[in-house]
Amino acid sequence: MKIEKNKVAALAYKLEVEGKIADQAGKESPLEYIHGTHMLIPRFEEEVEGKEPGESFEFTLSPEEGYGVYKPEFKFDIPKRAFEMDGALREDLLFVGNIVPMLDNNGNVIRGMVAAIGEDTVSMDFNHPMAGKTLHFTGEVVSVRDASEKELTEGLHGEYLPPEEKEHHCCHGKGKGHCHKHAEGEGCCHEEGKECDCQSKDSNTEA
Repeated sequence: MKIEKNKVAALAYKLEVEGKIADQAGKESPLEYIHGTHMLIPRFEEEVEGKEPGESFEFTLSPEEGYGVYKPEFKFDIPKRAFEMDGALREDLLFVGNIVPMLDNNGNVIRGMVAAIGEDTVSMDFNHPMAGKTLHFTGEVVSVRDASEKELTEGLHGEYLPPEEKEHHCCHGKGKGHCHKHAEGEGCCHEEGKECDCQSKDSNTEA
């Protein structure tokens, strides 16, 4: 069976960025997704489409084909009060390099990295961590099967269900991407183009 639209594909892969392994999934715990439903980077899906179990793949994606170019305008200074909970500053969140889930002015969860900490503000970078990076993928197709009607309706991990009916899911990618299940409160994807008038997800204070 070949990888095509509405097939559940399982892939073992390694992602190499700047000569280092940035992400990987082995055959014992492969990446699974429903092909053609925009859960992965479009160019990634194009590269593996038509392949069968046992076939290998290797390809390189430019920043434009992957997570986009780095955009300085996605970096913001946010008042420290946005990181308060019950009137107390969440010092445990505020260290350079930490990924913090936040809410934008539309109530959407976005994921930002603490870039710098000032006296009254925190510099947050909402670019995807792989923005501006060239991505080199190698791997193998582990299995391919038909998606069930339930999976096509609800998603492979329940991601199409209303929020009150599903566990919290987070994605990495351009809009939607390589998806993993996370505990509530962990980082979610920053979708390109969203407003970033943010607050900490644990805070009720608007920035």
